[in-house]
Amino acid sequence: MTSDGPNADDRHAATGFAYTGPEALREPIEQALRRVIDPEIALSIVDVGLIYAVDIVAQRLHLRMTMTSAACPVADVILDDIDTELDRVLPEGMQVELEMVWDPPWTPERLSPEARIFMGW
Repeated sequence: MTSDGPNADDRHAATGFAYTGPEALREPIEQALRRVIDPEIALSIVDVGLIYAVDIVAQRLHLRMTMTSAACPVADVILDDIDTELDRVLPEGMQVELEMVWDPPWTPERLSPEARIFMGW
């Protein structure tokens, strides 16, 4: 039911974020988050490395994330898109809490291999 187990590190490496919750929701949540595009760089927020963790307890999803900069001009757009995409895949009545964190700060090392190629790094 949680990310604990022999493949937990592999799954975290594949998505770039930690997940704790029902296995049945892992892939739909990841796909929903991959549909959210950072409009400044035209990449998924998962590939950019903005998502740190998703934790589901009872009927509450808690998502910890960051932005590439505290002055990100499109933060509200990204947050609205996250809400929209998660609402499409989560069970009815599940509450979503988005928490913006600045520690640890975002660094280019959080970019997925695909994002690095896209950006020419």
